[in-house]
Amino acid sequence: MIKRNKLFGTKTRVTFCLPKDAPPGAVSVVGCFNEWEPGRHVLVPRSDGTRTITVKLEPGRYRFRYLATGGVWLDDDEADRIDHEGGELVL
Repeated sequence: MIKRNKLFGTKTRVTFCLPKDAPPGAVSVVGCFNEWEPGRHVLVPRSDGTRTITVKLEPGRYRFRYLATGGVWLDDDEADRIDHEGGELVL
């Protein structure tokens, strides 16, 4: 799930969210906004049983995927577009 909140000015706060155990282990969101660097934006467990990470982004188009422990790549069904290369986020 992806939540978007427009901030004062031009940035948007984007929250990436996955269920607690799907998949098991650590999960990072990686994309063009963080040079596809694993471990830079690791999802954090929350009290409601989800894992989330929030980033602030300027308007634009961003490609991203989730990377789980063991090199497992995941796509987000709520991304603006899903294809063989992952999701796209348009702000």
